[in-house]
Amino acid sequence: MTEPNVSLLGRLSLAFGTFFSILGDRDFAASVLRLRSGAAPTPAAAPVAAPAPAPAPAPVVIKEATPEAALQLLGLLQRDARFIDFVEEDIAKYADADIGAAARLVHEGCRATLREHFTIRPVRDEAEGSRVTINEGFDATAIRLTGNVVGKAPFSGSISHRGWRVSEVRLPKLTPSHDATVLAPAEVEL
Repeated sequence: MTEPNVSLLGRLSLAFGTFFSILGDRDFAASVLRLRSGAAPTPAAAPVAAPAPAPAPAPVVIKEATPEAALQLLGLLQRDARFIDFVEEDIAKYADADIGAAARLVHEGCRATLREHFTIRPVRDEAEGSRVTINEGFDATAIRLTGNVVGKAPFSGSISHRGWRVSEVRLPKLTPSHDATVLAPAEVEL
């Protein structure tokens, strides 16, 4: 039997595959050791197939967010709470009492808008300050570990913020001709 002429890339692939096979398979490692020492392989040893390549991870699909829903929410916050008017106002010239009174009105309107159009629930039901254990495989989009994060799960700590999750959205339907970029129409008094 003639030996194939293996390219550099082929030899690298073979080396890596063999390396991981040796680490993962005690019998294969013993066979390689016997071959390296010049001993003949044992007759009972069956030929070892090269390890199957690991399946390639599924490509991450990044969804492009459409701005319509965000613009619609901004429009609702402006309509019900004058949110954009408040944020765009230069408040440096006002007294703290005046700012506080305005903030109370904006807060009340924003809260009413959120409650009308969203059902918002805490991510964690425990009270803030409660001790919890976060097990391996936790949802990193729902729980963010802060502080001295070392090692691996399980982690023990206290809840500094329960988090928020939307369980239902009730935004009004938009007509095809609706321009969501107009958050509040200009008003012209006649």
